[in-house]
Amino acid sequence: MAESTDSGDNSGMPTRPRRKRPVTPKPPDPAHVLVIDVGGSHVKFRMGARGAIRRFASGSDMTAAEMARKVCKRARDLRYEAVAIGYPGLVLRGRIAAEPFNLGSGWVGYDFEETFGRPVRVVNDATMQALGSYEGGRMLFLGLGTGLGATLILDGTVEPMEIGHMPYKRGRTFEDYAGERGRKRLGNKKWRKAVAEVVMRLKEVLEVDYVVLGGGNAARLRELPEGVRLGENLNAFKGGLHLWRGDDPPAVSISRRQRAAAPAGSGS
Repeated sequence: MAESTDSGDNSGMPTRPRRKRPVTPKPPDPAHVLVIDVGGSHVKFRMGARGAIRRFASGSDMTAAEMARKVCKRARDLRYEAVAIGYPGLVLRGRIAAEPFNLGSGWVGYDFEETFGRPVRVVNDATMQALGSYEGGRMLFLGLGTGLGATLILDGTVEPMEIGHMPYKRGRTFEDYAGERGRKRLGNKKWRKAVAEVVMRLKEVLEVDYVVLGGGNAARLRELPEGVRLGENLNAFKGGLHLWRGDDPPAVSISRRQRAAAPAGSGS
Protein backbone atom coordinates (compact mmCIF):
# COMPACT_ATOMS: atom_id res chain seq x y z
CA MET A 1 0.00 0.00 0.00
CA ALA A 2 1.55 3.29 -1.10
CA GLU A 3 2.35 5.87 1.52
CA SER A 4 0.48 9.16 1.39
CA THR A 5 2.62 12.03 0.26
CA ASP A 6 0.16 14.64 1.62
CA SER A 7 2.26 16.75 3.96
CA GLY A 8 -0.52 19.26 4.66
CA ASP A 9 1.07 21.82 2.38
CA ASN A 10 -1.70 23.33 0.26
CA SER A 11 0.48 26.01 -1.26
CA GLY A 12 -0.19 24.66 -4.71
CA MET A 13 -3.96 24.71 -4.24
CA PRO A 14 -5.96 27.58 -5.73
CA THR A 15 -7.16 29.95 -3.04
CA ARG A 16 -10.33 31.99 -2.92
CA PRO A 17 -9.80 35.74 -2.80
CA ARG A 18 -10.72 37.17 0.57
CA ARG A 19 -13.90 39.15 0.58
CA LYS A 20 -13.46 42.76 1.47
CA ARG A 21 -15.53 43.84 4.41
CA PRO A 22 -18.08 46.47 3.43
CA VAL A 23 -16.93 49.90 4.47
CA THR A 24 -19.50 51.76 6.51
CA PRO A 25 -19.65 55.30 5.15
CA LYS A 26 -18.65 57.92 7.66
CA PRO A 27 -21.62 60.01 8.85
CA PRO A 28 -21.54 63.56 7.54
CA ASP A 29 -20.40 66.40 9.73
CA PRO A 30 -23.60 67.64 11.49
CA ALA A 31 -22.49 71.20 10.79
CA HIS A 32 -22.84 70.42 7.07
CA VAL A 33 -26.22 68.67 7.03
CA LEU A 34 -28.98 70.61 5.28
CA VAL A 35 -32.31 70.07 7.10
CA ILE A 36 -35.52 70.88 5.20
CA ASP A 37 -38.86 71.12 7.00
CA VAL A 38 -41.66 70.96 4.42
CA GLY A 39 -45.00 72.35 5.56
CA GLY A 40 -48.35 73.11 4.01
CA SER A 41 -47.78 76.87 4.13
CA HIS A 42 -43.97 77.26 4.25
CA VAL A 43 -40.74 75.41 3.60
CA LYS A 44 -37.98 76.14 6.12
CA PHE A 45 -34.38 74.97 5.90
CA ARG A 46 -31.13 75.39 7.76
CA MET A 47 -27.62 73.94 7.61
CA GLY A 48 -26.24 72.52 10.85
CA ALA A 49 -27.24 73.45 14.38
CA ARG A 50 -26.35 77.13 14.17
CA GLY A 51 -27.14 78.20 10.62
CA ALA A 52 -29.68 80.86 9.75
CA ILE A 53 -33.20 79.60 9.06
CA ARG A 54 -34.36 80.40 5.54
CA ARG A 55 -37.92 80.02 4.28
CA PHE A 56 -40.31 80.45 1.38
CA ALA A 57 -44.04 79.92 0.84
CA SER A 58 -45.27 76.47 -0.22
CA GLY A 59 -49.02 76.00 -0.74
CA SER A 60 -51.41 73.47 -2.22
CA ASP A 61 -49.82 73.54 -5.69
CA MET A 62 -46.16 73.07 -4.76
CA THR A 63 -44.64 69.95 -6.33
CA ALA A 64 -41.60 68.02 -5.14
CA ALA A 65 -39.54 69.29 -8.07
CA GLU A 66 -40.47 72.90 -7.35
CA MET A 67 -39.56 72.55 -3.66
CA ALA A 68 -36.21 70.95 -4.44
CA ARG A 69 -35.31 73.55 -7.08
CA LYS A 70 -36.20 76.46 -4.80
CA VAL A 71 -34.13 75.07 -1.92
CA CYS A 72 -31.17 74.45 -4.23
CA LYS A 73 -31.35 78.01 -5.54
CA ARG A 74 -31.54 79.53 -2.08
CA ALA A 75 -28.83 77.25 -0.66
CA ARG A 76 -26.23 77.80 -3.39
CA ASP A 77 -23.85 79.41 -0.92
CA LEU A 78 -24.08 76.52 1.59
CA ARG A 79 -21.50 73.72 1.47
CA TYR A 80 -23.69 70.87 2.66
CA GLU A 81 -22.68 67.20 2.59
CA ALA A 82 -26.07 65.55 3.15
CA VAL A 83 -29.76 66.43 3.25
CA ALA A 84 -32.57 65.55 5.68
CA ILE A 85 -36.17 66.20 4.64
CA GLY A 86 -39.25 66.27 6.87
CA TYR A 87 -42.22 65.47 4.60
CA PRO A 88 -45.88 66.11 5.58
CA GLY A 89 -47.20 62.72 4.58
CA LEU A 90 -46.69 58.97 4.70
CA VAL A 91 -43.07 57.77 4.61
CA LEU A 92 -42.19 54.07 4.70
CA ARG A 93 -38.61 52.83 5.05
CA GLY A 94 -37.22 56.20 4.11
CA ARG A 95 -39.34 56.58 0.95
CA ILE A 96 -42.37 58.77 0.34
CA ALA A 97 -45.30 56.36 0.09
CA ALA A 98 -48.26 58.66 -0.60
CA GLU A 99 -48.89 62.08 -2.11
CA PRO A 100 -49.47 64.86 0.46
CA PHE A 101 -52.93 66.17 1.32
CA ASN A 102 -51.90 69.83 1.51
CA LEU A 103 -49.32 70.20 -1.29
CA GLY A 104 -49.07 69.56 -5.02
CA SER A 105 -48.24 66.24 -6.71
CA GLY A 106 -45.11 64.42 -7.87
CA TRP A 107 -43.67 63.52 -4.46
CA VAL A 108 -43.87 59.72 -4.66
CA GLY A 109 -40.79 58.42 -6.46
CA TYR A 110 -39.12 61.81 -6.83
CA ASP A 111 -35.31 61.53 -6.89
CA PHE A 112 -34.15 64.16 -4.40
CA GLU A 113 -30.57 62.90 -4.51
CA GLU A 114 -30.33 63.66 -8.22
CA THR A 115 -31.53 67.21 -7.67
CA PHE A 116 -29.41 67.98 -4.62
CA GLY A 117 -26.38 65.95 -5.71
CA ARG A 118 -25.99 64.70 -2.14
CA PRO A 119 -27.28 61.72 -0.12
CA VAL A 120 -30.80 62.39 1.17
CA ARG A 121 -32.84 60.90 4.02
CA VAL A 122 -36.59 61.48 4.23
CA VAL A 123 -38.86 61.10 7.24
CA ASN A 124 -42.35 62.24 8.17
CA ASP A 125 -42.24 65.87 9.31
CA ALA A 126 -43.92 65.14 12.65
CA THR A 127 -41.40 62.35 13.23
CA MET A 128 -38.53 64.72 12.56
CA GLN A 129 -39.83 67.19 15.14
CA ALA A 130 -40.59 64.37 17.57
CA LEU A 131 -36.97 63.18 17.38
CA GLY A 132 -35.84 66.66 18.39
CA SER A 133 -38.40 66.84 21.24
CA TYR A 134 -37.97 63.43 22.89
CA GLU A 135 -36.81 63.27 26.52
CA GLY A 136 -37.29 59.59 27.30
CA GLY A 137 -40.26 57.42 28.26
CA ARG A 138 -43.50 57.28 26.29
CA MET A 139 -44.11 60.43 24.27
CA LEU A 140 -46.79 61.49 21.79
CA PHE A 141 -45.90 64.35 19.47
CA LEU A 142 -48.69 66.23 17.68
CA GLY A 143 -47.97 68.80 15.00
CA LEU A 144 -50.67 71.49 14.80
CA GLY A 145 -50.16 73.01 11.39
CA THR A 146 -52.03 72.98 8.12
CA GLY A 147 -52.88 69.39 9.01
CA LEU A 148 -52.32 67.24 12.10
CA GLY A 149 -49.09 65.25 12.24
CA ALA A 150 -48.44 62.60 14.88
CA THR A 151 -45.59 60.37 16.06
CA LEU A 152 -45.22 58.07 19.04
CA ILE A 153 -41.86 57.35 20.65
CA LEU A 154 -42.12 54.51 23.16
CA ASP A 155 -38.95 53.99 25.20
CA GLY A 156 -36.83 54.85 22.18
CA THR A 157 -38.88 53.08 19.51
CA VAL A 158 -40.22 55.53 16.93
CA GLU A 159 -43.65 54.94 15.38
CA PRO A 160 -44.96 57.52 12.88
CA MET A 161 -48.76 57.66 12.78
CA GLU A 162 -51.46 58.93 10.41
CA ILE A 163 -53.90 59.85 13.17
CA GLY A 164 -54.90 63.08 11.47
CA HIS A 165 -56.88 61.31 8.74
CA MET A 166 -58.65 58.84 11.02
CA PRO A 167 -62.39 59.33 11.67
CA TYR A 168 -63.05 61.28 14.87
CA LYS A 169 -66.69 62.35 15.23
CA ARG A 170 -69.65 63.70 13.27
CA GLY A 171 -68.22 62.35 10.03
CA ARG A 172 -65.02 64.38 10.38
CA THR A 173 -61.40 63.41 11.03
CA PHE A 174 -59.05 64.43 13.85
CA GLU A 175 -57.42 66.84 11.39
CA ASP A 176 -60.79 68.45 10.61
CA TYR A 177 -60.96 69.51 14.27
CA ALA A 178 -57.32 70.13 15.28
CA GLY A 179 -55.86 71.26 11.94
CA GLU A 180 -56.02 74.64 10.25
CA ARG A 181 -59.33 73.82 8.54
CA GLY A 182 -60.84 73.18 11.96
CA ARG A 183 -59.53 76.47 13.31
CA LYS A 184 -61.05 78.41 10.41
CA ARG A 185 -64.35 76.55 10.70
CA LEU A 186 -64.69 76.73 14.49
CA GLY A 187 -62.94 79.99 15.32
CA ASN A 188 -60.02 80.23 17.75
CA LYS A 189 -61.99 79.79 20.97
CA LYS A 190 -63.84 76.61 19.96
CA TRP A 191 -60.74 75.34 18.14
CA ARG A 192 -58.68 75.56 21.34
CA LYS A 193 -61.31 73.52 23.15
CA ALA A 194 -61.38 70.96 20.34
CA VAL A 195 -57.58 70.64 20.42
CA ALA A 196 -57.61 70.08 24.18
CA GLU A 197 -60.21 67.33 23.77
CA VAL A 198 -58.26 65.65 20.98
CA VAL A 199 -54.98 65.81 22.93
CA MET A 200 -56.39 64.37 26.14
CA ARG A 201 -58.31 61.63 24.35
CA LEU A 202 -55.19 60.50 22.48
CA LYS A 203 -53.04 60.79 25.61
CA GLU A 204 -55.44 58.51 27.48
CA VAL A 205 -55.94 55.97 24.70
CA LEU A 206 -52.24 55.68 23.84
CA GLU A 207 -51.15 55.67 27.50
CA VAL A 208 -48.24 58.05 27.05
CA ASP A 209 -46.31 59.83 29.79
CA TYR A 210 -46.46 63.23 28.13
CA VAL A 211 -47.51 65.03 24.94
CA VAL A 212 -45.46 67.57 23.01
CA LEU A 213 -47.27 70.01 20.71
CA GLY A 214 -45.49 71.58 17.76
CA GLY A 215 -46.37 73.17 14.45
CA GLY A 216 -47.26 76.73 13.58
CA ASN A 217 -50.63 76.74 15.32
CA ALA A 218 -49.36 75.45 18.66
CA ALA A 219 -48.49 79.03 19.63
CA ARG A 220 -52.21 79.94 19.38
CA LEU A 221 -53.03 77.82 22.43
CA ARG A 222 -53.46 79.72 25.70
CA GLU A 223 -53.75 76.90 28.24
CA LEU A 224 -52.26 73.44 28.15
CA PRO A 225 -53.71 70.34 29.83
CA GLU A 226 -51.68 68.52 32.47
CA GLY A 227 -48.86 66.46 30.98
CA VAL A 228 -48.74 68.56 27.80
CA ARG A 229 -46.04 71.03 26.78
CA LEU A 230 -45.12 73.08 23.75
CA GLY A 231 -42.12 72.00 21.68
CA GLU A 232 -39.44 74.44 20.61
CA ASN A 233 -39.47 75.75 17.04
CA LEU A 234 -35.94 74.44 16.49
CA ASN A 235 -36.78 70.84 17.38
CA ALA A 236 -37.50 69.91 13.76
CA PHE A 237 -33.98 70.93 12.79
CA LYS A 238 -32.53 69.00 15.74
CA GLY A 239 -34.46 65.95 14.60
CA GLY A 240 -33.18 66.35 11.04
CA LEU A 241 -29.58 66.30 12.25
CA HIS A 242 -30.41 63.17 14.26
CA LEU A 243 -31.34 61.36 11.03
CA TRP A 244 -27.69 61.33 9.98
CA ARG A 245 -26.18 60.13 13.27
CA GLY A 246 -26.19 56.41 12.44
CA ASP A 247 -27.37 53.58 10.23
CA ASP A 248 -30.85 53.48 11.81
CA PRO A 249 -32.14 57.05 11.42
CA PRO A 250 -35.31 56.78 13.55
CA ALA A 251 -33.60 55.04 16.49
CA VAL A 252 -33.30 57.09 19.65
CA SER A 253 -30.63 56.62 22.29
CA ILE A 254 -32.71 56.34 25.46
CA SER A 255 -29.78 56.77 27.82
CA ARG A 256 -28.67 59.90 25.98
CA ARG A 257 -32.14 61.42 26.10
CA GLN A 258 -32.63 60.52 29.76
CA ARG A 259 -29.31 62.11 30.68
CA ALA A 260 -30.28 65.24 28.77
CA ALA A 261 -33.61 65.38 30.61
CA ALA A 262 -32.20 64.66 34.08
CA PRO A 263 -32.38 67.67 36.44
CA ALA A 264 -29.14 69.30 37.49
CA GLY A 265 -27.56 67.71 40.51
CA SER A 266 -29.25 64.35 40.07
CA GLY A 267 -26.81 61.48 40.23
CA SER A 268 -26.43 58.87 37.56
